[in-house]
Formats: sequence, structure tokens, C-alpha cells
Amino acid sequence: MKSKKKIRIGIIGTSFREDVTSELEKRCVATLLARGIAKNHITMVRVPGALEVPLIVKKMAKQKRYDALITFGAIVKGKTYHFEQIANECSRGCAEVALQYEIPVIFEILAVYKLSDAFERATRKVENKGVEAAETALSMITLISKL
Repeated sequence: MKSKKKIRIGIIGTSFREDVTSELEKRCVATLLARGIAKNHITMVRVPGALEVPLIVKKMAKQKRYDALITFGAIVKGKTYHFEQIANECSRGCAEVALQYEIPVIFEILAVYKLSDAFERATRKVENKGVEAAETALSMITLISKL
């Protein structure tokens, strides 16, 4: 198993709905640091929106520098089919990268019906999605190292 001080994590967040993204990132990074991940081994990247996430996830996975990638953002249902298109393609693209490059891609692009629901998941103390993303990434890194 790789030493926690050597683990490298990439975090890809969206600028759109940045208030949600920032809260998720803040709690994720705090959890990673508390679990012994070196601050200079956490790389954070911003993309305009959720549809741009899979491309950057792929670019980062291709570098083979990261032990896991974590994605953050929020997609809110509007009055058009656009919500479904973005949510489905973003999740599909991230899953494809995980399988192609055999790297954990922790998907926390929150698809919600109300922005307040995303903000709640990003800020609550219990079942916080930023904390869960960090813990899931570390669990997957450990599991993969044992296989």
C-alpha cells in the first residue's frame, strides 16, 4: 500500500454553481488533509460546467500522476430536457474514464431538483458529499492496492 503522504488526488470542480462546488471541495480537502494526504499532492482544477468535467478527468487520468480523481458540481433541473442530457453524459463520461484508465473517479456532480438540495448536501455535518468523496477515494485506493 502506498504511503498516505505519497497519494495524489485530483479534484475537478465546476465554476457553474460555484457556491456548491466550493463547499464540497472545502470539506473534501479538509478530510484528505486530516487523513494524512499531503496538501501539495492535491491538485484542484476548475472547468466551466458539468459537461466539461469528463474531458478534464480523462486528461488527468491519462497523465498517470493521480491515485484517484474526484468530481464536484451541481446540475439543477430546469424546464427543459437539458438537465438530463448534461447529468447523463457527465456521469457516463466519468465512468468510461474510470474503466479505461483503471482509476477511481469519485462522482459527486449533484443532480438535483432544487439548488437548495445541492447546497444542503455540500454543507451538512452528517452525510456530507465532500467528506464522503474523500473517504471513498481513499477506500478505493486502498482496495485497488490490495488486488
